[in-house]
Amino acid sequence: MNVSNKEQVVAKNVGGLNPALIIPILILVGVAIYIFILGNPGNFKADPRLDGLMSVAFSDLEAKELHPGDGFMGIIYMGGPIVPILISFMIIVIVFSIERALALGKASGKGNVDAFVLNIRKLLNQNKIEEAIEECDRQEGSVGNVVREGLTTYKALAHDTTLNKEQKMVALNKAIEEATTLEMPMLEKNMMILSTLGTVATLVALLGTVIGMIKAFSALGAGGGTPDSAALSIGISEALINTALGIGTSAVAIILYNFFTSKIDGLTFKIDEIAMSIQQSFAEFH
Repeated sequence: MNVSNKEQVVAKNVGGLNPALIIPILILVGVAIYIFILGNPGNFKADPRLDGLMSVAFSDLEAKELHPGDGFMGIIYMGGPIVPILISFMIIVIVFSIERALALGKASGKGNVDAFVLNIRKLLNQNKIEEAIEECDRQEGSVGNVVREGLTTYKALAHDTTLNKEQKMVALNKAIEEATTLEMPMLEKNMMILSTLGTVATLVALLGTVIGMIKAFSALGAGGGTPDSAALSIGISEALINTALGIGTSAVAIILYNFFTSKIDGLTFKIDEIAMSIQQSFAEFH
């Protein structure tokens, strides 16, 4: 692969969401949702029994407003300060999953990848290299990019008289490997975010669960022989809310990560399959 072709492939790989810029913005969005949507006073109703207790725990709203109403938003808000972090995690998972879906859809190119592979192999068996290159140009995906580079090298080596057959095979294999290496970053970009959140979300939720249980047992101990049932229920509720949000976020992140990983593996397998066909064709006809 010459320098200009490398630059073209690298240029195609540049793009996508920048995590360093997007993640802080999404965290702010999650905090804003927690404060202004979940924490909207309309999500709470008066409950005089919670006076004093709730004003200490949640100083931003009046005590009489901090009993969750009939809606679910107020209940989620009662999960405490870990909730906005978990909400941010879920938003990050959703945004980067959409980004990965669009990127992998683009990488798959136009038309059916399996049909493209069969067509390329058919053209290679007939030694129709020019037609195969044109087919790659129409495919416009990562598989097509790698195969096109391999076929271009194939074409150049076919007219090279300075190398023997073994050296040509090595050069052909190297060109395909380099093209694949340059395409992989685009396919795998931001996958680490989904993988990380699939684990971290559960741990952060566990932290929220522990904090909620500490509050519950603290209320149980402070009450002596007559524990404050309201404070006890609030602590347990906070623990369970964090658990639910964390498990949900982690489950979504892991499922999507595995789905996208399988898509990437599928594209990589197709590239390897055609690469082998290119090498076999070159060995047969040259």
